[in-house]
Amino acid sequence: MKSARNHKGYWAFIGHRVSGLLLAVFLPLHFLALGLALEGAARLDRFLAFAELPLVKVAEWGLVLLLTMHMAFGLRLLVLEFLPWRDPRDARLGWVGWGTGLAMVVGVAFLMGVF
Repeated sequence: MKSARNHKGYWAFIGHRVSGLLLAVFLPLHFLALGLALEGAARLDRFLAFAELPLVKVAEWGLVLLLTMHMAFGLRLLVLEFLPWRDPRDARLGWVGWGTGLAMVVGVAFLMGVF
């Protein structure tokens, strides 16, 4: 018998939950950055200079990857909840691969400067 933790659906669940938690950690930092704009141009300019560092650019790439993964796996859940399926097991497994692939494509496009 195959372990439940080795199932593609389980990994989609983990990907959706972990990406959601990491995005929730990011949100207060995003609001802090937006608040700097209200405090004056000099503070915002310092933050924007910090945002040009290579490590911050890699973190932005990770954020885009997390957003895409969270969206793809969330859409998978919505499809499973609201659309009828003849064989639900096959539909669930197919969406896991497509969601992961979409996240990777968007991440690579972001790195190449498309977005």
